[in-house]
Amino acid sequence: MTHVVIPLYEGVTPLDFAGPYQLLRTLPEMDIELAAIDRKKIVADGLTFGELLDLETIEACDILLVPGGLGCIAALEAPRFLAVIRRLAEGATYVTSVCTGSLILAAAGLLTGRRAASHWAFRELLAAFGAIPDAGRVVRDGNRITGGGVTAGIDFALSLIAELRGEEAAQAAQLLLEYAPEPPFDAGLPETAPRSVMDAVNARLSTALADAERRIAVVAHHLRNDA
Repeated sequence: MTHVVIPLYEGVTPLDFAGPYQLLRTLPEMDIELAAIDRKKIVADGLTFGELLDLETIEACDILLVPGGLGCIAALEAPRFLAVIRRLAEGATYVTSVCTGSLILAAAGLLTGRRAASHWAFRELLAAFGAIPDAGRVVRDGNRITGGGVTAGIDFALSLIAELRGEEAAQAAQLLLEYAPEPPFDAGLPETAPRSVMDAVNARLSTALADAERRIAVVAHHLRNDA
């Protein structure tokens, strides 16, 4: 049985973990647990996730999968949350993330000197914690496997399944879920999106990004002083 732990927090992006969860669920002998500090109900984009396990009581896991979302900044500011991420990572075979979940891993000191992916708008913030930003959709560095922004979680999960059970198992999961993307627009990356779209999205994210930069600088400063 492969034990996967997905820690949730307020403001997590549901698709960051729902995509990987659905793909991993296609495999036999997978024990996937969703957990939160104090078993708190988590509200994310209007969805409520309840009946979660208490994250701090989970002793160990084979795979730690940290999802992202705008709530990741508050999560990486929380000492209890970072402490359990560090503890679970110590014994995990794979330490993984999707989207800005890599910022949480980095703040926990788990990506220092390692290449890591994240959402394109927040990727460079990884450097504040000593990680190496990588524009790859799925990036592996040792036993750290990180996915890019949100939908990259599906590609990440297929890569993880191939690592765990082989390429044929990954292809079977892909076929079962009919993952054959044909997006109607080629606007999924800054390099391909029209300038007007890029400007609009940057404007939408500007306040959140500025806030994240400020708060991450504070956390990184404290971590350096505590080291």
